[in-house]
Amino acid sequence: MAAVKGFRDVLPEESRRWQVLETAAARILGSYGYGDIRLPVLERTELFARSLGETTDIVEKEMYGFTDRDGTPVTLRPEATASVVRAYLESGLVHREPVCRLWYAGPMFRRERPQKGRFRQFSQIGVELLGRADPLADAEMLVMLSQYLEAVGAREASLELNSLGDRACRPAYREALRAFGEASRERLCGDCHRRLERNPMRLLDCKVDACREVMASAPLVLDSLCGDCRGHFAEVRRLLDRQGVAYRLVPRLVRGLDYYCRTAWEVVAAGLGAQNAVGGGGRYDGLVAALGGPDVPGIGFALGVDRLAMVLADGEAIGRPEAVVLPLGDEAVGPAFDLATRLRAAGLAVGLEPAGRTLKALLRTADRHGARRAIIVGEDELRAGRATVRDLERRIDRPRALPFAAPAPDLVRALRADAEVATS
Repeated sequence: MAAVKGFRDVLPEESRRWQVLETAAARILGSYGYGDIRLPVLERTELFARSLGETTDIVEKEMYGFTDRDGTPVTLRPEATASVVRAYLESGLVHREPVCRLWYAGPMFRRERPQKGRFRQFSQIGVELLGRADPLADAEMLVMLSQYLEAVGAREASLELNSLGDRACRPAYREALRAFGEASRERLCGDCHRRLERNPMRLLDCKVDACREVMASAPLVLDSLCGDCRGHFAEVRRLLDRQGVAYRLVPRLVRGLDYYCRTAWEVVAAGLGAQNAVGGGGRYDGLVAALGGPDVPGIGFALGVDRLAMVLADGEAIGRPEAVVLPLGDEAVGPAFDLATRLRAAGLAVGLEPAGRTLKALLRTADRHGARRAIIVGEDELRAGRATVRDLERRIDRPRALPFAAPAPDLVRALRADAEVATS
């Protein structure tokens, strides 16, 4: 029996990378004042049709929707920003916390073509800041994003930046794109013919090679910005430069959802093929009002956990245990179990193997676990009351380094002091 196409199991080797991403998110986003929100995976279909735009590929082709038993059209969430705004309004946060910072993590669902790092059930980490329209909010969010990517070791990821204008200046740009697209209609795909009529900005988001070649000569949104949008974007860039945040200006960058305006960005990484985005975000100042709330500005981003996990720097193996305890005989099982339990209680990741194999076989198992050290408990160690520590990277024994009877903190200090000796 196989999993449904586009759905998969995330096995421990990969899920350890997910834990790194989620733990770093809780720490870094929390330091900026963002609170964790847990959202339902099922929403009314109307929420996404109103927020994402009926001309987007997600609404037209990709949503997993069905009619509930009471006749309500519902959909597995394809993204989380609309759900966050719905919760912001429904819970009254819009009144209690006019400036509200929220972050989330969890699965999303889109019925698109599975490819490298892209699945029909995928996980995202995202943030939303509601109630701030100033360029400092944009810059601070991008600095936070940059710090997060650095903290998790995503060294291959880079930031691409653009401005999409707003309700004052974007209509003129949309008409310029429509005129350009009409002049090249015969070279555009069928989907782009529909986009021409309904939302010409979607032309810039087409993935068909022939269409991308045509749109490479399309007018630039930066040339159509009004004075307010131009000044906002200039200030965002000035603040990013002040903080040393690296980015690349990409004048034809658009986001795939209709609610974006002004500052927009993508996080891209090498080695993922043509679809190289691992995340993106931007400003969405009209979304809260579109969903029935007051005219509250917003900005946010989402990162794809499946894809971001693929570009983490290797460095030291993620989630590798500090040590594996190896009992060499039946009489060593109890003391080895005690030792492993107390090291774990002290906060270390420690493995424990069963007895009944040779030391050589046990050391091979510890290597397969990626352990830094093996803690050997045999007859000699039992007589001396101290375990032998082997540095598995340097193949160095430090005999009798761990006294069995020592308190857990002393055991940890002894183990780590042994590592310092080994590297000196």
